[in-house]
This record gives sequence, C-alpha cells and structure tokens, in this order.
Amino acid sequence: MLFLFLSLPAWAAQTQPERTSLTLELLQERLRTPMLREGNLTVDLQKMVIDLRPENARFRDAFYQLLRKELGAKPLGLDLSYALILGDFVGSDLGLRTPLYWQAMSGDKPFGFGGSQDARSRSLSQTRLANAALTTATANTTTPSPRGVYAPIFTATEQEELERLRFVCLQSLAISTTGYAYALPNSKDCRSLLGTQPIQFSEITVFRGALTLVQTRFNGEVKFPNTFFLQSVDAQGATFLQPTNWTETRFGRSVSFTSANFRQQSNFQGSIFFEKANFKQIKFQEITDFQSSIFEKTANFNQATFKQLAKFNSVQWQENADFSDVRFANQVQFTKANFNQFLLFIEATFEQAVSFREAEFNQFVNLQGANILNQADFSDAMFAPEACLSVPDLTFNSNQAKILGNSGQIGKMFCILTLQGNQNVLRNLGQNFRQQQQVSDANELEYTKQRLRLIEMSRRLTATNINSATVASLINLGFSATQAEAIAQRRLLKSFRNSSELLTLADIDLEKYRLIVGEPLSIGAWLLQAWSWLALSVLLLLSGYGTNFWLVFGVGGLAIAYFGLLFWLVDRYRRLHPIPIIPTSYETISILISFSVLEFFSLLAIFRNAEQPWLTLGCILIIIVPVPMALLIRLY
Repeated sequence: MLFLFLSLPAWAAQTQPERTSLTLELLQERLRTPMLREGNLTVDLQKMVIDLRPENARFRDAFYQLLRKELGAKPLGLDLSYALILGDFVGSDLGLRTPLYWQAMSGDKPFGFGGSQDARSRSLSQTRLANAALTTATANTTTPSPRGVYAPIFTATEQEELERLRFVCLQSLAISTTGYAYALPNSKDCRSLLGTQPIQFSEITVFRGALTLVQTRFNGEVKFPNTFFLQSVDAQGATFLQPTNWTETRFGRSVSFTSANFRQQSNFQGSIFFEKANFKQIKFQEITDFQSSIFEKTANFNQATFKQLAKFNSVQWQENADFSDVRFANQVQFTKANFNQFLLFIEATFEQAVSFREAEFNQFVNLQGANILNQADFSDAMFAPEACLSVPDLTFNSNQAKILGNSGQIGKMFCILTLQGNQNVLRNLGQNFRQQQQVSDANELEYTKQRLRLIEMSRRLTATNINSATVASLINLGFSATQAEAIAQRRLLKSFRNSSELLTLADIDLEKYRLIVGEPLSIGAWLLQAWSWLALSVLLLLSGYGTNFWLVFGVGGLAIAYFGLLFWLVDRYRRLHPIPIIPTSYETISILISFSVLEFFSLLAIFRNAEQPWLTLGCILIIIVPVPMALLIRLY
C-alpha cells in the first residue's frame, strides 16, 4: 500500500509536461537564437511557465517589450506550445503597431480625404467607393489602394494580405448599403483602408509570424483585439480558463482551434477568416460570439460543443459551413446570416431554440439525422432556387418541438428523396404545421409524401426484383456472370430482405443497378399495384392529392366550361333543315364569352399551380373528351 501511495504522484506527474520558468535571460537567449521550423524562423518558448501577473510587473513589461521589438522587426514566429501562462495575456501588445500607408509615415495628407468633410459627404463617398472601387478590386486585387501605397515595412506578400482585407471591406460596405447590418465597414482597419477615418488613427496591430499555441494553458484572460495575423494560428488543444477577446481579428492564413477548451466567454465578433478555419471538437463552456464575422473559406465546427448561448448573427459564410455532430446545449442564433455554399448539420443536436430568421441560403441545408428538441425558426428566411432543407432521418417530435416559417413558403423548402425511413419525419412535420394552423404547408408535405409514394410504386412495378430475377436477367441488368451466380446461390439459402445485404457479395455497387428487394409479386398483385399507381397518378396530377385548391379550381373550371358548352350545343342546336332550330345570336355570344372567360382563368390556374401542366391537360382531355364525343356521335 505504501508503494502505491508513493508511486501514484510520480506517475501522475509524468502525464504533465515538464515546464521551465521563463526568465529575462532565457527569453533574450531564445530571441537571439530562433529555431527554423517549416522554413520559418520561430522563437521557441515551448514548455515554459510565463508569469505575467501584476506582482511580476517588471518581467511582464520587459516580456512584451522584447518580443514586440523582435517580432515587429522581422516575420518571426512564436511557439508557446505546452506553456503555462499565468496572468492576463495581452497578445495584441506583441504585434507590430504601424500605419497602413506611406503617407501616414511621411506626414502627407492622403488622397481623397479632407478634414472638413461632413458626415453626409462621407456617406456619399462610401457609397461611391463601394460601387466603383469594388469593380476594379475584383478585376485586379493587387491594385494599390486609392489612399496610396502601403507602409514600406510590409513585404509584397504582406501587402497582398492587406489588399485582401481591403477587398472584403469593400464587399461588406456594398452589402451594408443594401440594408443588411454588418459591423465590418465600421471596424478600425476597414475605416482606415477605405479612407473614412483621419490618418492619425490608421495604425493597426500586425502579427507577422506564425503563432503556435498547441496544448497551451492560459490561466488569465487572452486578448487579441484588432490584430491582423499574417501567418497561421495553431491553438490545437489549448485551454483558456478566463474570457478571450478576438474581436475584429483578421486571420490571414489557416487557423486551428481543434480540441481547444474555452472555459469562459469567447468573443470573435467582427473577425475575418481568410483561409480555412478549423474548430473541430472544440468546447465552448460559456457564451460564444461570432456576430458579423466573415469566413472566406470552409469553416469546420465538426463535433464541437456549445454549452451556452452561441451567436452567429449576420455572419457571412462564403464556402461550406460544417456543424456536423455538434451539440448545442443552449440557444444558437443564425439571424441574418448569409450561407453562400452548403450548410451541414448532419447528426447535430439542438437542445434549445435555434434561429435562422432572415437568413439567406444559396445551397441546400443538410439536416440529415439532426435532433431538434425545442424550436427551429426559419421565419423570413430567403432560399435560392437550388436551396432547400434536406431532412432525411430528422429526429423531431411535433408534440415537444416546433419548426417555424412563413406560411405558404416553408412547406415547399423541405426536400426528401426517398419515402423509405422518412414517413415518420413527414408525418411529424405535417402535424407540426397543422398545430400552427399553417394548412398550406401541411398540405405541401402531404403532397411530397404521396409523390414519393408514387415513385416507390413505380420502381416496384418496373424495376427488377432481386429475389425473382433469372440469372440471364441479372446479367442483362449489368451484373457479371460470377455476381449473378453468387446472387442465385445466396437466394437458395435465404431471400434478400434489403439492398444492403447485396453488399456482402464482392464488387457490387447498388447505384449502378435499377433493382428492388422484396417479395416477388404475382400477376394479380402486380395488376392491383398498377391500378393503385394509376389512381394515385391521376389524383396527384389533377388535385395535388387534394392539397392544391387552385389546381382543383382550374381542373373543375375547365371541365365545367367544356361540359356546359357541349350540353348547350346539344340542347339548343338541333337542326338546320327543313326548319332551323338554332340559338339566337345574343345567346350564342353570351355562351361563348362565358366559356372563354372560365376557360382562360382555369388554364391560368393550372399552368400556375401544376407541376406538369401539359401532362395535367392531357389527363383531363383523356377523361372528358372520349365519352361525350361517343354519345354525340351516337345521338346524331
């Protein structure tokens, strides 16, 4: 027992990295001898204990001064991996504070800026700049800024990064003039780049080298506000025990917070991620704020955990946003967000309300297997023609949760490709909208359900049944002789119950073959199935399965006008000889006008509401023309 008690602390100590207390002498030595890593010089402060608490003010001030001097003079990286930071870490004090433009350094007045410019003229100049300069910037992103050349301390590559920021500022300014409230054009660096603030306030903080924070532990607050990282930021596995401030930060290269842990509030409001942003498996224990941020490349939040309120309002997602397997334990807000590419919530869990109010979707939203346990609000959201809400295998209980959206619109936004496995999803969604008295949306989902049922019936009637097909049929379908024999042998032992059982046989791709798996149909069963298919097809074509009032009105009006004219002719137009029995001119004109008006509005209703209007008209004609014509021929 004594051996166990003595050995346990020693074993536990081995799991923690052995750290060295950083002194001024050691810091100066590391600054004089930077390490070469991945082709870049890096100040190596790995596995250090860095005391920046107020009681160690002399070391703290010297720490910032020495690092700022070296990191600003040349693009040196900083590696704090496995370090322990005591006290607040003001990271923005490590960067280079410099004017953006050469005029500011030489004292000249920049082009296009006057100190007496009033607010109205400044607003007009912003609008003109957003409309005119954005076009030229798009054509040539390396064109110098209209305010002048950048400060000479920046290399050509760094100037390109600043030009990218200026272009994004122009884009956001153009968007803000259309009514969307984005904070980016009002940020300090954007005002400087767009020439909307005095030159003496145009300094920005630039971090020229890579920043590495792998498994770093911060016991105090971390502050990187208004900082431009020209190189990558790697904070994999980092732990932040106190609030972090990344407001209006610019990440010029890839950034990774994989498996990081934010114990207190984290603020990324107004930040820009120019390259891929990786937040995989991250844990946000408190409020998370990404409002008005911009993700120029893919943003990956896969398997992340948000335990408190998460704010993504007015965020611009230029490429894919991946929230697969994410757990939102509290509310999450995507109000007025703009998704230009795919939005993925595969297997995500929303334990509290999620808001997409006034969001804009340009591609489909994948909610496959997602869990909505409270409320999802899509009110006033805008969907591009190719955008929809993909909800296969969605876990949603209409008795406990709600999906909200504009009446008459949200029901059309759900896209499900197969009925198998999704009948419960469609039933719950339909019940959800009936409880909210959104009958048109519930009807749209019922129509979707029956349309998928029709597709399934068509496959059952026309596709090859794997349990009854002959070997020759399987070969004609595309299987090799070996595969066809393997399927035949497998059927002798046990019939196939689902298509996935075919995967147990070698080299079979289910996407290549048009086949079904099930009990073989007898001739009688096939005929009954064909009759059901025909009846459902007619019902969908002529009435949208009884869910489309205007389609029913159009079909009914067309039939009524046709039969009215036909029976009027039979009744009033008897003969021409020897004594004419024909209607008067007034009666004929009245009937023809009535027929034309009713036919016009009926056809208008059909063409505006039917998915296949010409096929619908053909079906109507097949029903209403043959029998009356046969009777007329028999009568006359």
